[in-house]
Amino acid sequence: MAKAASVSIPASDKAAALALTPVSRETEARLDRYVDLLARAAIAAGFPCIIARRPRAWIDLNRSTREVDAAMIAGLSAEDVDPPNSKVRGGLGLIPRWLGSGGELWRGRLTRAELDRRIVEDHQPYHRQIATTLSAMHQRFGGAVLLDLHSMPSLRFPADDPPRIVVGDRFARSAGTRYASLMAEHAAFAGLTSALNHPYSGGYVLERHGAPAANVHALQLEIDRSLYLDASMREPVLGSVERMAQWVLRVAALLEQELGGQSWLSAAE
Repeated sequence: MAKAASVSIPASDKAAALALTPVSRETEARLDRYVDLLARAAIAAGFPCIIARRPRAWIDLNRSTREVDAAMIAGLSAEDVDPPNSKVRGGLGLIPRWLGSGGELWRGRLTRAELDRRIVEDHQPYHRQIATTLSAMHQRFGGAVLLDLHSMPSLRFPADDPPRIVVGDRFARSAGTRYASLMAEHAAFAGLTSALNHPYSGGYVLERHGAPAANVHALQLEIDRSLYLDASMREPVLGSVERMAQWVLRVAALLEQELGGQSWLSAAE
């Protein structure tokens, strides 16, 4: 079993068209807090789920192995990595420099050997498991959908009605547009304001695994933490968690039905 992930693959045909990739609550003190609880109803229904077990502070599995701040790694030069993008410049590369208000994460530079070890032991097995699962689905069903599940802080804009749900498809590069539209419609049906690709369009998970031309669709789902955590944003609220877990299950079922060619309108009925 890969160190960075655990996976449950259903034996039945019912839910084998979609894989979810939430981050474990045990690993994220401030990021994606308890978001794995929101996948448990879908897991119980038979959807395969790959859960990250490493904290994002250790290695960010939603970043490319070349999204590295070379100044953080002894023995690594700027030529060994991609030119720094906004995430890397902001301290949120493959190995984050800091998270939130916690300040600097590391007392000194990491070694090149330590960087390589984290990639080999954590990053590669995680993405290999996703690819293997999607490939098995594609071979069996002719297509697959990946739902990358995250939580987000409450947004403030627009001030009159900020979105509680953000769907990302990398501006239609990682999934067919009908899937994002389906998720937005389902959010509206539940009374949840949603946004598409703003401010979160999806990261490396979608970039690497989405291939809509081959009928493999990857989407990111950001859920406002206030929908399932207490007022302090620290602990889950049981009824709210169950309500949102059921909502995620319905999203998964609708995406599966859409992949199979069933209209979302009839599926919603």
